[in-house]
Amino acid sequence: MNMFKIKRLARGRAAIITALLSSMAAGASAQDTVRYTGTTLSNVDYHHGQLSPAVGVHNIQVFRANREHPELAGGSSWTYNHQPMLAYWNNTFYLEYLSDPVGEHIPPSQTYLLTSKDGYAWSNPTVVFPPYRIPDGTVKEGYPGVAKDLYAIMHQRMGFFVSKKNRLLVLGYYGIALDAKDDPNDGKGIGRVVREVLPGGKFGPIYFIRNNASWKPTKNDFPFYKKSKDKGFVQACDELLGNALMVQQWVEEADRNDPLIHLQRPVKAFSFYHLNDGRVVGLWKHALTSITKDEGKSWEYSPLRAPGFVNSNAKIWGQRTSDGRFATVYNPSEFRWPLAVSTSADGLNYKDLLLVNGEISTMRYGGNFKSYGPQYVRGIAEGNGLPPDKNMWVTYSMNKEDIWVAKVPVPVVSKVEGQIDESFNSMRAGEELKYWNIYSPLWASAKIEKTADGSKALVLRDKDRYDFAKAERVIPATRKGSVEFAIVPGQADKGLLHIEFQDAKGSPAIRLIFDADSSFKTKAGYRNSGITKYQAGQEYKIKVDYNVASRSYVVYVNGQSKGTKIFFAPVAAVERVMFRTGEVRRYPDADTPTDQDFDVEKAGEAVSEAVYYIKSFKTSL
Repeated sequence: MNMFKIKRLARGRAAIITALLSSMAAGASAQDTVRYTGTTLSNVDYHHGQLSPAVGVHNIQVFRANREHPELAGGSSWTYNHQPMLAYWNNTFYLEYLSDPVGEHIPPSQTYLLTSKDGYAWSNPTVVFPPYRIPDGTVKEGYPGVAKDLYAIMHQRMGFFVSKKNRLLVLGYYGIALDAKDDPNDGKGIGRVVREVLPGGKFGPIYFIRNNASWKPTKNDFPFYKKSKDKGFVQACDELLGNALMVQQWVEEADRNDPLIHLQRPVKAFSFYHLNDGRVVGLWKHALTSITKDEGKSWEYSPLRAPGFVNSNAKIWGQRTSDGRFATVYNPSEFRWPLAVSTSADGLNYKDLLLVNGEISTMRYGGNFKSYGPQYVRGIAEGNGLPPDKNMWVTYSMNKEDIWVAKVPVPVVSKVEGQIDESFNSMRAGEELKYWNIYSPLWASAKIEKTADGSKALVLRDKDRYDFAKAERVIPATRKGSVEFAIVPGQADKGLLHIEFQDAKGSPAIRLIFDADSSFKTKAGYRNSGITKYQAGQEYKIKVDYNVASRSYVVYVNGQSKGTKIFFAPVAAVERVMFRTGEVRRYPDADTPTDQDFDVEKAGEAVSEAVYYIKSFKTSL
């Protein structure tokens, strides 16, 4: 065949592929399907995507990896921590995540469980599924290599199941990866394990609930669940096995022809929610979606990309919220940042896009397939509990290293009404930060505390050399206004506090700085300009009068004017005031190489703690 004919055939095939893709897109548009019809898109040149925040989101770190000092990480020195799952049962949050020593798919593996009564204070991790030794000589059909001194890889897309009789099951999956590039969830692993979570922090025995067909059950280290003498436990397992929606989450690890799985296509990371008419929406990675009318036994169409949604190879979470609306939480980019929420009145048409977490902490430990950003988000699946505060709780990993939760207030809103006058000491307990967005690592917390004189304050602490505390208040959009706050720096010889006045997209116009040289400063173009000296332990009443039209502001310290200043960047309006105990981060970016292969210096070492007490916050026109 001559070259001309080859090129002509290639063009013909390309045209056919293009036509097929166009047909699929048209089909999705014509289908009754999930779609995003809003105009807001994220910008990956910014960690926050230039998205406006959902008001009142609290991001709380629940586990911080530490190889050098495992005693500061609940006894674990493993630094690959990922794929968290969440449930609420017996007035307690339960969070499961998997862990490897260094990188993804490199054994050994184990699965941990943490608990919390309020979502803010969490237990140390407890091993719920330990490392599993693979017999020497084990092989996988179609993949080279033979197991020798090898442990299984844990990989599970489902964490919890609450039975109709209120038995809580926790699940995991043991897969086989013969090397770092092998796929442990190719349907050729060992099988899925289950145990019961009991009140009081105890667990029942570990059982296998489903083995892969390629694995001989005679080699199991744990018995099959039917061997249990607890009939209630067996009944709960049978109930799970008969729930088509729940076991659809198993498709990746299951046999490729497992009759339990009704949709055999190996699309990844299934989540689901019920619409008002009883149908069920399914969501998968890449924002694939379909709808079932019979609880997952059949699907109206093979999963297609949801029109308008932007999402790559990271999980997307969908659920009904307590106000009768619906929400999806995901990374709206080809990267794993930012983490955002979109809401819908009917569960099909999504119209907004708001920020949940726009921070990327430093990846302290390199490792195989470790990706930057807040990722792999999961919420509480239908049937797995309803927190009494009626808010939406989700969990995610940061950099496949640290584990976080986020409380997203319901209803999900982006604006506040009226001027603000908050004196934290006089506010009702638990209500002080209702409208504040906080980012609170374990070593750099942002929370309400009692001060030395017994009064309450919003306290920002920071002893983390690679992260910071952040508290942000959305305010009514104004072009000319005033902001006042009272603050006590706990020291004058260390630490750093930025106070920024930002627009809706997070672009700052004004930055005030409590610096480590005992100087209170403002950013003036390229340089910082001194305002006054400050002392540790002294309260400072700061007032800023700003005018967007003239790009100017006046700073007052304890009632004394410190002169007129110029914005270091223009904005159309001021819509947020942000307090942050560290410099703004711009690494990584869209051009940063993937798979970091180095550790940072002193990753497990804390620095001397700096603390700032914010006692009040007020806005006016």
